[in-house]
Amino acid sequence: MLDVLALSDSEARTTEDIFTGVSHRMPLGRVYGGQVLAQAIVAAARTVPSDRIAHSMHGYFLRPGDANQGITFAVDRIHDGRSFSTRRTQAFQDGLPIFSMIASFEIETPGLEHQAPMPTGLPEPEDLPDIEDHLTGLHPMSKRLFMDRPADLRHIPSPVYLTVEGERAPRQAVWMKVRRPIPDDPTIHRAALAYLSDLTIQESVLRAHGISWATPGLKVASLDHGMWWHRDGRVDEWMLYVQESPSARGGRGLATGRIYTRDGRLLASVAQEIMIRVPMEGESPA
Repeated sequence: MLDVLALSDSEARTTEDIFTGVSHRMPLGRVYGGQVLAQAIVAAARTVPSDRIAHSMHGYFLRPGDANQGITFAVDRIHDGRSFSTRRTQAFQDGLPIFSMIASFEIETPGLEHQAPMPTGLPEPEDLPDIEDHLTGLHPMSKRLFMDRPADLRHIPSPVYLTVEGERAPRQAVWMKVRRPIPDDPTIHRAALAYLSDLTIQESVLRAHGISWATPGLKVASLDHGMWWHRDGRVDEWMLYVQESPSARGGRGLATGRIYTRDGRLLASVAQEIMIRVPMEGESPA
């Protein structure tokens, strides 16, 4: 994860700042959306003063990315004010945009403060099975889709990888953290949090309808992603990602989430709309 977030400055210069990056190797060859989202945040952050940190972003996934190709990031310095800086980042492959984002950065100042409380009564991450325990008997290539990740995930009540257990409700919670300690740089932690925020948020839509990721013919694609960072936190320590879906209709589902530290501080809020296609009864999954 740190390797893909370490973007290179390009010698090419236009009216925008240009950076280049690489992708994780992916079994299906498509760029993971959370990766390009996090890279876009890093690119934008490279163009603002160091005392301004990302507090919000709104992005659209425009085309599938090819994980075997490099990605070019073009940053437009839209505005720099006394307290806020606004940047537009577009990610390109083969000259075409695959992702477009506007992000805002701010000098933090004292002010009013409150937050929604973290849910109580949930099991601790150490009391939940590791992800590999849920993949017994799965083909090694299919298992790579879930195991080749820099994150440790513990679902409440359980993952929806192969089956959907328990109540079919549009909500779930996931303990998550990156598997190894990472540097103290707040920008890297905020970008890594964006990376993690795209891993499971779609599942509140799936769980509501008893649909697992292994459903034949299932097609899911992220359409857009919004994120608001509220407080600094470490992504190499356990965080609770509370997720719910308020609506699904017309082949689209909306999911929202709140990310808390283990001691209950609200780090970020997330919203994402997905395209979801499920074969109807009697319809061929092909």
